[in-house]
Amino acid sequence: MIANAVTAFLDDRVGTGDGGSPAVVTADTTTTYAEVLALANRAARGLRALGVEPEQRVAVLLPDGLAWVATFFGALRIGAIAVPFNTRLSAAEWTDMLRDSRARVLVADAALARVVAGHHAELPHLRAIVDFTELVAGANDGLSPEPVGLDAMAFWLYTSGTTGAAKAAVHLHRDLLAGRPYGCDVLGASATDRVFATSKLFFAYALGNALLIPFSVGAQTYLSSAWAEPNAVAEIAASFRPTLLFSVPTFYGRLLRAGLPSDAFASVRCAVSAGERLPVEIGSAFRERFGVEILDGMGATETIFMVLSNRRGRSRAGSSGLPVPGAEARLLDADGRDVPDGVEGVLHVRAASTSPFYWNRVDQSRQAFIGEWFRTGDVYVRDAEGFYHHRGREDDRFKVAGMWVAPADVERALSAHPAVADAGVVGAADEHGLVKPFAFVVPKDAAAAAHLASDLGRIAEAELPAHQRPRRIFLLAELPRTATGKLQRFRLREFVR
Repeated sequence: MIANAVTAFLDDRVGTGDGGSPAVVTADTTTTYAEVLALANRAARGLRALGVEPEQRVAVLLPDGLAWVATFFGALRIGAIAVPFNTRLSAAEWTDMLRDSRARVLVADAALARVVAGHHAELPHLRAIVDFTELVAGANDGLSPEPVGLDAMAFWLYTSGTTGAAKAAVHLHRDLLAGRPYGCDVLGASATDRVFATSKLFFAYALGNALLIPFSVGAQTYLSSAWAEPNAVAEIAASFRPTLLFSVPTFYGRLLRAGLPSDAFASVRCAVSAGERLPVEIGSAFRERFGVEILDGMGATETIFMVLSNRRGRSRAGSSGLPVPGAEARLLDADGRDVPDGVEGVLHVRAASTSPFYWNRVDQSRQAFIGEWFRTGDVYVRDAEGFYHHRGREDDRFKVAGMWVAPADVERALSAHPAVADAGVVGAADEHGLVKPFAFVVPKDAAAAAHLASDLGRIAEAELPAHQRPRRIFLLAELPRTATGKLQRFRLREFVR
């Protein structure tokens, strides 16, 4: 019986003869499973030397790479709880999360460590701020894992902040082991795969798909410390030749506009999208341009792995697909009753990897985690063949003149214009204090966008009912999104004020 989930990803790999196989590939080096295990043990010993005990939190503020992986697994190996942080947040936000998590140690990139050090006095629970080199210096690479049990807390993930207020979803050791139904049954992942995700490991999307799934089957994963840019991703694709590619709708759109050669992703047998609904236009254009089918799906910080997904050769454009093997989905109305096919309802899912609660958020936990079910807050419609179609977030919707406006409906109408690269819609108070729709559009070509707003206004007038028509259309260079591609609507509302 597994008493510490890390053994399934490291010890078992080495024990079954995969120790010499490539595990982590970066621009500088390739590291085997045996070497990752040794380095994770050194990180674990370094944390113990700093006084970290089981159940205490270890904050991770590192760029993607070998140090991130070793610190994450090293913390879990001694029964501590890894808490990854988004490296693009501010010092104030990191301080808030350190205070909320009561982390005992922060392992940080040297430059980021200096930023946080200025706030150390505000954090009475934080014993040390160290960089990775300092953490592992002189540490022995042998260590038996702490037998914590599968119900012990393993790591926390702070939500990506689409509403402006992040909270930590608690995950257990057992959650780490629940990725095989999606990874193996849906994607067909195996030891021969090479995995690359454009998102970062501190997000559930990349953590599950670019670390836990490949490590569960003995595959190799490419980790880049830099934030993804189309040309850099094309270079990685040419050198690493990934077979599984994970990205988000916004970035797939950027890849299409980057002028890359049609064989840029020739090695990819399966591309995956999540974070937000994949527009049909982007999915179709990507397949036509690069010959790669994108499988749209749905997962969450609270589930780590996908719970809905399309399948190769059996996908439905515009949908999030069908429930993943082992996961269950229900659509419920406002009174908690199941809705029939074709009727909107809030998605509830039951999956083995679901978080049991949010840290220090009792009221929000009670609203989101209902018995074995997680209430996602996403509004979906299920068609007659069981495919789930995303209709937006429950808290994104608003009423105009007593009628509901779903931003996704307006965004689809605007995005159909060939000159539109991205679109977002929010409800905000106008000059009379009444809530109205406001639209924000990113032109594909800024130089040729002079008449775009007026063209879109005519489209809205012709295709949308009066209460859904944007009162004003703003042109922006880009929309504010999280690293997983989710639109931060609270930031768009600031333009209206």
